[in-house]
Amino acid sequence: MNIGLPYKTKQFFFVLIKLSLVFGAFYAIYKKLSKNNELDFEAFIQFLNENDAFLIKNLGFLLILSSFNWFFEILKWQKLVSVVQNISFSKALEQSLGSFAVSIFTPNRLGEYGAKAIYFEKSLRAQILYLNLMGNLTQMISTMIFGSIGLIAFAKYGNFTVNHSNLTLVSILLGLCFILMFILFKKRIVFKKHTAELPNRALISSLMYSILRYLIFSFQFYVILYLFGIRISYFDAMTFITLMYLMSSFVPSILIFDVVIKGSIAVYLFSYLGISSLAILSTVSLMWFLNFAVPSLIGSYYILVFKLNPIQQQA
Repeated sequence: MNIGLPYKTKQFFFVLIKLSLVFGAFYAIYKKLSKNNELDFEAFIQFLNENDAFLIKNLGFLLILSSFNWFFEILKWQKLVSVVQNISFSKALEQSLGSFAVSIFTPNRLGEYGAKAIYFEKSLRAQILYLNLMGNLTQMISTMIFGSIGLIAFAKYGNFTVNHSNLTLVSILLGLCFILMFILFKKRIVFKKHTAELPNRALISSLMYSILRYLIFSFQFYVILYLFGIRISYFDAMTFITLMYLMSSFVPSILIFDVVIKGSIAVYLFSYLGISSLAILSTVSLMWFLNFAVPSLIGSYYILVFKLNPIQQQA
């Protein structure tokens, strides 16, 4: 005999879960901003103020770049999910930001998979998990491609010389890129006894959107460095920025600690150019706030207003 919980009890627990997720996201962001062991919050704010980061034109331009970054991420998800179900841009926005808010305190963004899947009926969820995985893999491919180029360019700095070991490392990275691309373009992969088919055009679109995102947020990093008075060429900056993203992508982490990992790696790399750790840590922290904290806060709204439809409640 199947004895289910009363409807009002289910709703109560569902609301409690949503509030817990939102509280967790807000608390995690607050804790990272106010109690960052890598960078004192007051010193961070003072540094931003001294370098006119709070000027409307500067802050506005940075927010525009962050908006484009997420605009292409939302378009990528809309294109991928159209393989199983057509959704509007506003629905893709809700799913992307809402799931991102959930993932901010889960290892390697695992929470994003389950959060996106719950928007769809049970029969589609395995395919949704697969599609989200493909979207993340195309983003990884773009990171590895640009990172490999950055690694080659990095050879001219310091004692890092082009030798057999370094060439082997670059070859391995490029080889992994080709392996990932081969997996993606097989078009048919069995995922938990469900088969998801992706047209080549959907995969190509996902990769193009991932590359556009990468170019935008790496350029945003350079712009922040410039605002902080760091005058280096775009080529030099991109050499270290791409290498930073490559190295940090191989470190398993929770998004809330992403700023710590990238900060430590960036301080080490940019020391080759004699750039102060305060400037680099401030840049990484501001990038984290614009591209992680702000979208998570917006996504928290979508968590609060989310409602299960009857099909989802039966799952």
